[in-house]
Amino acid sequence: MFGIYLKRELGRRKKAALVIALGLALGIALVITVSSVSAGMSKAQDKVLQSLYGLGTDMTVTKARSAPASGGSGGPSFKFGAKSSSSTKQSSDRVMTQGGQALKSTLVTKVAGQKGVASAVGALSLNVTKVDGSFTQGKAKTTTGSGTTGSTSGGQGQPGGGSGSSGGGQPQVQGGGADFNVNSYSVVGVDVAHQGLGPLASMKITSGRTFTSAGTTSKVAVVGTSYAKEKKYKVGSTFTISGTKFTVIGIATPDSSESTTDLFIPLKLAQTLGDAKNEVTTIYVKATDSQQISTVKKEIQSNISGTTVTTSADLASTVSGSLSTASSLATSVGKWLSVAVLAAAFLVAALLTSSAVSRRVREFGTLKALGWPSRKVTRQVVGESMVNGLIGGALGIAIGVGAAYAVTAVSPKLTAQLGSTGGGGGMGGGPGGGPGGQSTQNTLEIALTAPVSLTTIALAVGLAVTGGLIAGAMGGWRASRMRPADALRSVS
Repeated sequence: MFGIYLKRELGRRKKAALVIALGLALGIALVITVSSVSAGMSKAQDKVLQSLYGLGTDMTVTKARSAPASGGSGGPSFKFGAKSSSSTKQSSDRVMTQGGQALKSTLVTKVAGQKGVASAVGALSLNVTKVDGSFTQGKAKTTTGSGTTGSTSGGQGQPGGGSGSSGGGQPQVQGGGADFNVNSYSVVGVDVAHQGLGPLASMKITSGRTFTSAGTTSKVAVVGTSYAKEKKYKVGSTFTISGTKFTVIGIATPDSSESTTDLFIPLKLAQTLGDAKNEVTTIYVKATDSQQISTVKKEIQSNISGTTVTTSADLASTVSGSLSTASSLATSVGKWLSVAVLAAAFLVAALLTSSAVSRRVREFGTLKALGWPSRKVTRQVVGESMVNGLIGGALGIAIGVGAAYAVTAVSPKLTAQLGSTGGGGGMGGGPGGGPGGQSTQNTLEIALTAPVSLTTIALAVGLAVTGGLIAGAMGGWRASRMRPADALRSVS
């Protein structure tokens, strides 16, 4: 009887039921869309952090670079020897550690032994500045009294190498100069025995192979995709750093965003090139429990003085750009807007249900006169409201999921600017400070997605039921207060 009457009454009031359902649907759809976009923002931020941190890394340990000594510039310098030939090729590599002050390799073992630390591995970040080109010696020319011109190269007695002439003017140096190219790139020395944690963890070998655990001194390198394209490197290509010849064994592509590292080489070779024997610039740490990262951070800071421990939460605060702006908008404005719209939808549904009950005075009064108790009348109104709520929930889920998939299909591009954390060094795949302790910023481009989870769908169903209950409760309360006499008064 209840089901038959419910179906008949909803059929009679299709327009009213549809208005209530649509109001709830819009509120629920907005909640789904905002929740999905917020999840997409979080996922995009994770991608950004992974490009720096490396998969599986919970925190890093670095040490802030100290100020250069008085009178020292802290920057790169190059020296070329003078030769007598008129055109001489010159080439020099300047290899400097970057990202922070060097740490002793023994600290890696000490960090790994801290309570709550599952594993730790060290890496050394280097910046290589290569200058190559040639000097061309100029020639001193003088004009004689008869109008003829003589030239000298490397003479003595006069500025520019010219020699005095009784009948000529001052010698003029013509030609000569220098033509040099400067190429700067980043190199990270990785512990080839523990590649699952640290810089290479977020990279995927797309060509060739990675390092072998036994190749600690092998003169081989893995090159980032972008740098390989720029230099036209392939597996088998060779290059030289400070006289050491390396062979490319693999091309690595970051799992997400862009890598800030150009070359990866074995840690021991990086320490030799950077004159940093038994030193690292960053220690990557994985905690035994991801929920206790803050506790592990305090443990490391208290037991290893002078170091800076940076977690993913700390690093997230350095992300700026449109990703940060959109994330803040979705988190604050979006969620509050969803709450306001949802509250308005619930209120409208309740008022429309209550208004519908007011127009059914004769119907409910007659039912009571026929013997229906108040609880049965209330159950009827609540049942109708629940059906309206479920219909609204279904429509809301369809609209919200459609909007989320539309965002994913369009995939708007967001930019993320990554700054270093207090001069302590970069995280994971890239250096965080340049020569002399300068901080660097890397701009990455991330495609926004809006994934819809089962939790979001469950939330939508819960909101639909809640909206139906609120509307039904208000309408049922009003219906239960009607008396049979009200029906008689409404008869014209």
